[in-house]
Amino acid sequence: MPVSLMSSRRLMATLTAWLVLAAPVLALDLNIGYQKSAVNLASLKAQGVLEQKLKPLGVEVKWFEFQAGPPILEAMNAGSISVGMTGDSPPIFAQSAGAEIVYIGQEPAKPESSAILVPTQSTIKTLADLKGKKIAFTKGSSAHYLTLSALQKAGIAYSDIQPVYLSPSEARAAFERGSVDAWTIWDPYYAAAQRAGGVRVLASGKGLTSNNTFYLAARSFAQANPRVIDLVFKALTDNNAQLSGEVKKVAATLSGYTGLDAATYEVMLSRHPNYSVDYLTPAVLQDQQKVADAFHGLGLIPRPIKVQDAAWRPSRP
Repeated sequence: MPVSLMSSRRLMATLTAWLVLAAPVLALDLNIGYQKSAVNLASLKAQGVLEQKLKPLGVEVKWFEFQAGPPILEAMNAGSISVGMTGDSPPIFAQSAGAEIVYIGQEPAKPESSAILVPTQSTIKTLADLKGKKIAFTKGSSAHYLTLSALQKAGIAYSDIQPVYLSPSEARAAFERGSVDAWTIWDPYYAAAQRAGGVRVLASGKGLTSNNTFYLAARSFAQANPRVIDLVFKALTDNNAQLSGEVKKVAATLSGYTGLDAATYEVMLSRHPNYSVDYLTPAVLQDQQKVADAFHGLGLIPRPIKVQDAAWRPSRP
């Protein structure tokens, strides 16, 4: 081969390699929807961990706070949120409404992290006493399902109570002024109410609900970005060790970012010490199907759904 031709080919190969290395990484926005109850996500946000891990991939992380799960999934379906964390019920309502959203992961069950609260001096002593009463909770939230499960255990029809659909902050205000008889709520709002005083726990979720936590994503985002999701999960699971071992430090950090006092987060962490994240298991999906069937049985969602249809796992080579 002539020297000039060989040199030209080497030069072209060198230039091609340089162009590949110099080419900008395709930019991607990872918009994360989180709540004050999303301890692991909030902790990562405070430390800037995801930003550090994903920057080499050209991923820009943006954070959006919500009071509850349903608006997170509404924003996700509208294309504003890529990934978010909610309790068990919001995905049921979203899937029933035809939202293009998928379950991508789960945390361990946390039945004691939600409760039905009544005023300290209330005459309501048992779940059966809820008949005919006004109960505040966020529609389509995990508190909604806890209420259904408690009523079923007490043999009370849903039509025999007066549901008052309110956001957590609105529900607390209504509860404190005596406009409702009971309030079903999750941590950290539950812990904050306990610390404020004047409340009695009628029942926690123990024996009534698994109170599962799910990570969800827009279907198109999950299908296109399995590597990003995998890195997020690894960061969350690695961070779980810190959450378990440095409760006071983590509680203080979260307090600075959310405005809730550190002692409230310490109570929350004591009730739910494990925030590790993994991909979906068949047992959790079966449990979630029971939640869906309960809502459909009462006509609270318009059509039956198969939770499995909204389950996602990354494809493996």
